[in-house]
Order: sequence, then C-alpha cells, then structure tokens
Amino acid sequence: MSLPTSYAQLLSTVTSKGELRLALAQVDMPTPGPNEVIIKVEATPINPSDLGVMFGWSTMTEASSSGSGKESVLTAPVSPQGMQIMKARIDQSLPVGNEGAGTVVAAGDGELARSLMDKVVAVMGGGMYAEYRCVDASMCLPLLAGNTAKDGASSFINPLTALSMLETMRMEGHTALVHTAAASNLGQMLNRICIADGVELVNIVRKEEQAEILRGLGAKYIVNSSSEDFMSELTNAIHATGATLAFDATGGGMLASNILSAMEAAAARTPGAYSIYGSIKHKQVYLYGGLNTSETTLTRGYGMAWGVGGWLLPSFLAKVGGQVFMKLRTRVAEELTTTFASHYTNEVSLEEALQAETVGNYIAKATGEKFLICPQKKD
Repeated sequence: MSLPTSYAQLLSTVTSKGELRLALAQVDMPTPGPNEVIIKVEATPINPSDLGVMFGWSTMTEASSSGSGKESVLTAPVSPQGMQIMKARIDQSLPVGNEGAGTVVAAGDGELARSLMDKVVAVMGGGMYAEYRCVDASMCLPLLAGNTAKDGASSFINPLTALSMLETMRMEGHTALVHTAAASNLGQMLNRICIADGVELVNIVRKEEQAEILRGLGAKYIVNSSSEDFMSELTNAIHATGATLAFDATGGGMLASNILSAMEAAAARTPGAYSIYGSIKHKQVYLYGGLNTSETTLTRGYGMAWGVGGWLLPSFLAKVGGQVFMKLRTRVAEELTTTFASHYTNEVSLEEALQAETVGNYIAKATGEKFLICPQKKD
C-alpha cells in the first residue's frame, strides 16, 4: 500500500493571548523503526480524559468555529484563572486522543512489527485523533478475527479502568465496591464485569432514568443521590454488600465524604464493633474523575481507618507491571463484543469534531452518550 507523504492530526493549543485553538495540522508521514508500525486510524473515541487536553480551562460556552474542511479552526477564550492553571502548556501544540483502532499499513523489519501487518489493532498511544499513527508494536492489541476497528476503538481506557478497579479491590483486601456516575459507559461495563465475577457492586446515580438503565443490566444495588433517603439507602446497600472501597468519578463536593460516612454507619451495625476511633476495617475512596469541579469536602465523621486519594489508570498499570497488564488486555480482547462492548451515539469526522455545535454535544457528558471520531470519514 502506498502511503501519503503527510496526514492530518488534531492539535490543541493554549496561546499566550488567552485563547484555546483546536485545529488540524499536516504532519509528515514517518518511516517506522524496526519495532514500530503505522496504523491507519479508523475509529477513536472521545473520552472525558481527552476533553481535558482538548479544552482545558477554556470558556467553551463562548467557543466558535471558522473555516471549513481541514481548514476548520475552533477557538474559545481562556480566563486569567484558566491561563494560570494551564501556564505549563501555553503555546504548545498538544496532540489529542488517548486510544483508538485501525489497520496496520506499514511495519518495521522487527518480528513483532511484521507479524501485525494488515491486522486490525487497538492501541493506547496518545495522539490518536489523526488519520495515521506510528507506534511501538508492543503497544498494539491485535483484535480477534471478525472484530472491527469500531469494536476495538475503546479497548483500553474504559475496559482496563473497570478491570483495574477490581484488581485494586483484590490487592487491597476489599470484597465489594461502590461506584459513582454508575450509569456511564464505564459504569455499565463495570456492572457486567462484577456480575460475571460474582462481585457485589453498589451503584450511585443522580436520576431515576439512570437507575432504570442499570436495572436493565441486572444491577442489584442502585442508590439515587437525589433521593431524600439517599444516606439511609446507601448505608443499607453498603451494609448488605460489605463494600469498603469506592471509586468516585465526580471528585468534588460531599459525595466522597458521604460514602465514607455510610461505610462507617454500616460497620457500626456489627455487634461489638464500637470504638472511640471508629470501625477497624479500612475504608477507602479513590477519586478518579472530575465531573464535579467544586472543592472536595470531608466531614471527618468516620473514625480513623479511612483514606481518600487519587487513582489514575496509567499509574496503576505501571505499579502492577506487564504480567498483570497482559492478563487484563487478553480478557478485553476475548470479551470485546460482550462484556466490554461500547456503544456510540454519534460518529464524526476530524473536521466535524471542530465545529462548535458538534463540540457542544460531545462535551455535555450526557449519561449513556459517547462520540466516536472516524478519521477516515469524509464530510
């Protein structure tokens, strides 16, 4: 296959003039090294983690688009506070897109690289919002026969996050989980895994329609944070499951503290468990998202055996090492269209992803909605 001499890649820049600029750049086609492959990117999802790089602390309600086709440019103002927060990236053009999938169209002369030629692979390589991507062959996950690039586009972030939550639970000696924003694509995936693995899961949602989605998946414990009885219902669910570990996608506000309070209240129901220092069993909440950008507030009403910390997938995978990583991604490949299936509400081209109206739709983060960028799609 003859490759073009250059290709389009989406870049995000915060300029020193206080403006976010999202545009396509023409990048020279590289020659793959011995252990590298070039992927023709066919599908790449828009994840919440991608939005942070794309838009940062810009004021997206005032975003506008100019130009057309590959000359399209999205701009948005950045407040002085936002400029201060993002000062480390000012005037740097950052590639965007954590993961994606496509066909290997060129390869170096290394054995692994050559073995991937013409195969459909998934990769978490960064810079995936592009028509082509050159990556190390070891980063590629070959998809099973019959699976498409769209099937494999979201093979890494959500599946590995959900699986790593359970790995964290087992490593730290917990037996059940609490998860917030539980009707998200990730939350639905986590439910399927927990059901398959026999792990009790407490799902926290904000709306009744989100609860209905989870009931349809067979979820057993669902608690609505908008309910007047939220705390008592949460305590009951935690007592029934014995959950002492939570993953919170919201990050801000009182939710993490409320979860710890409910864990402490559930523990207090055990006869003879009283102590002036609270329950002995360690209670842990990990913040892994920032859907709520307000301050994280802790009331400290849950004894002394507790913790709140940040949790990041790449850091976890680096800690557990390659053997665990290979085990997890092998399971993803085997269950790609069942347990780890992702569903998309819209597909857009690279050019369409720069239109202000389209951006307004995919940054809304509506429950159950997920956008897919198809770099080979033509307007």
